[in-house]
Amino acid sequence: MRATLNIPDELLSEVQKISGEKSKTRAIIVAMGEYVREKKIRDLLALKGKVQIDYDWEKEEELELKHQEKRLKRLE
Repeated sequence: MRATLNIPDELLSEVQKISGEKSKTRAIIVAMGEYVREKKIRDLLALKGKVQIDYDWEKEEELELKHQEKRLKRLE
């Protein structure tokens, strides 16, 4: 997508230096991707203690082993 943006030269130069990108477009893409990734991480961390997950990994492992045995018997 093409867009016309007014980005301060100093800020764009700093983003290029930090990202190591020579292309202004690529530097902006890298910076935007990093911003989105960091925002998602912060949003997930904000859920800490608010989401209750009841997951019985031992039961899941037991079921998987049973299914694996059935698959092996079918292959014999």
